[in-house]
Amino acid sequence: MKEKEFNLLDEPWIRVLLPDYTVQEVSLPDVLLHAHEYLDLAGEMPAQDAAMLRLLLAVLHTVFSRVDEDGEPAPFEDPEDAVDRWDALWGMGRFPEAPIRDYLDAWRERFWLFHPERPFWQVPEAEIGTQYGAPKLNGEISESGNKLRLFPVYAGSGKAEMAYPQAARWLLYINGFDDTSAKPKGKGLPSIGAGWLGRLGLIFAAGGNLFETLMLNLILLKDGKTLWGPQRPCWELEKARSGERQMVVWTEETVNAAELLTLQSRRLLLHRQGDRVDGFTLLGGDFFDREDAFFEQMTVWRKLQDKKNAPAVFVPQRHDPAKLFWREFSSVFVEQKNVHRPGIVGWIDRLQREKRLGQGKMARFRIVGVKYGDKDFFVTDAFSDTLSFHASLLDELGRPWQNRVTLEISRLEELAGALGLLAADLDKAAGGRSGGAYQKAEQLFYFTIDQPFRQWLYTVDPGWDMEKTGESLKGWRRQAQQAARRLGEQLVREAGPAAFTGRTLKEKEKGKEDERFYSAPRAFNLFLSKVRKIYEDGGGKKCAYNR
Repeated sequence: MKEKEFNLLDEPWIRVLLPDYTVQEVSLPDVLLHAHEYLDLAGEMPAQDAAMLRLLLAVLHTVFSRVDEDGEPAPFEDPEDAVDRWDALWGMGRFPEAPIRDYLDAWRERFWLFHPERPFWQVPEAEIGTQYGAPKLNGEISESGNKLRLFPVYAGSGKAEMAYPQAARWLLYINGFDDTSAKPKGKGLPSIGAGWLGRLGLIFAAGGNLFETLMLNLILLKDGKTLWGPQRPCWELEKARSGERQMVVWTEETVNAAELLTLQSRRLLLHRQGDRVDGFTLLGGDFFDREDAFFEQMTVWRKLQDKKNAPAVFVPQRHDPAKLFWREFSSVFVEQKNVHRPGIVGWIDRLQREKRLGQGKMARFRIVGVKYGDKDFFVTDAFSDTLSFHASLLDELGRPWQNRVTLEISRLEELAGALGLLAADLDKAAGGRSGGAYQKAEQLFYFTIDQPFRQWLYTVDPGWDMEKTGESLKGWRRQAQQAARRLGEQLVREAGPAAFTGRTLKEKEKGKEDERFYSAPRAFNLFLSKVRKIYEDGGGKKCAYNR
């Protein structure tokens, strides 16, 4: 390793979005101290921004768990201290300069991107790891030596190497979202598994500017309830963890947000040629048991299949990029039996209940993820989605509306199913046997209803009286049914003359062969009947759409 170079506390490397929607690179202290002046992070990918957000949160957790907004030593003694500290910072509207600068200056030596002993987010011992070129480091390309992209985003020198600021950003990303293509070097070690962030259904709160986003995700209490252990980010470790595939074990007393947010899923070491990074080496890094790892505050959870006489077990649930975020409303935002809400939701719920956010505050949640190929061996897609609604929808006032929203989503899923069945029947009536008509019609409905539903949810105010509540629900249901009927009419028009004539097909049902007649008029009438029934029966019944 050559001499020290590129200190992240001095050099501009973090991309932020300015109020005029231009992008600028700033240093680590600047992104925190001027967060109130920036709209958001603006890295090359939302997943990269998520990794960057966790780094910034680790700094804030460490600083403000030890000192107050004036920089005076004031460790938390009880949960109320933590919420009061958060409230004081929120009320300032910006982060105080002295505490942040004092802390970062004290740890300046640990923030060199290149350092003979402690390079930032890296370990020299990773030199023996799997070798990759710059295209693998760049998440927009994510190209290994044996799998090249046909139409890469970068070409020439822009693909083969990158400047230090860009390399530093992608360093955070590859640590959190790396695939499983690297082979263990040590004998008998298991597969490295995807990076920790790649195993999550990442979710975080978004504010009106970067300061608000950082504050909303500064979860000073686990699940909004209990204190963390002493904060210990990776750069504060006396000796950096360098062993391949090391299991991290935390107890209730030692688990802390800063260490989790800076978890080193990979042992990494950048390689530089002149003033450019042209590759890196990689080993598997830290990991822990993901079952019931509820100290992770930024993920959606799913319940594993029940075992007889055993307590429920939960693991992080990755997002499905084909499924719109609002369809997960019930499992993410509604407190209910056999469901574990994300910690960030519980935290925002507490802030809302205690009126720390201010009157009429809107809640905005963002999900981010990458989709992997077979056995997480390579990345195939990256995605993000956002959902906004009144923050009071999360507290006691919003409980009735949580049930109403859940019911309306169930009805939309039934409408999608009814439209899918119509498409399948029309396909059979026209002589088709492709089998994909159902799914295409479902996707078409969700695409059509997506923005109207988001707009309706955004307008919902749990403080409405019954008259206003009834008007809103009635108007929305009319809009949903009309959207389904219009799409049904469109499918019938596009089915062609053969579908109107129809045909009789022999089909097996419950082991018996029977003849069934399919035609466009019959299928459409059946569809209209189902649409009416969905709302007449109260919805949410997941009917099987029996003919």
